Amino acid sequence: MGWIIALIVGGIAGWLASKVMNRDASMGIFWNIVVGCIGSLIGNAVAGPLLGISGSVQEFSLTGLIIAFVGAVILLGIVNMVQRRNIR
Repeated sequence: MGWIIALIVGGIAGWLASKVMNRDASMGIFWNIVVGCIGSLIGNAVAGPLLGISGSVQEFSLTGLIIAFVGAVILLGIVNMVQRRNIR
């Protein structure tokens, strides 16, 4: 059951991050889930040591969703920087 919740929370976090970063048109539901789950790992890696906060996406919590969202925004920001560099 934890994996299903992780996919749902990851999808929501990835979708919200894609809306904020103006990448929603280029991403489908699969990539929203991938970005949200990877964003959760990044968010926990950043929030854990700096703030002492941990949020698991395997059980739903608002803290876990916010951490996954912030991590997904960081991930999409890195992707945007790499893609801009390749275009030029």
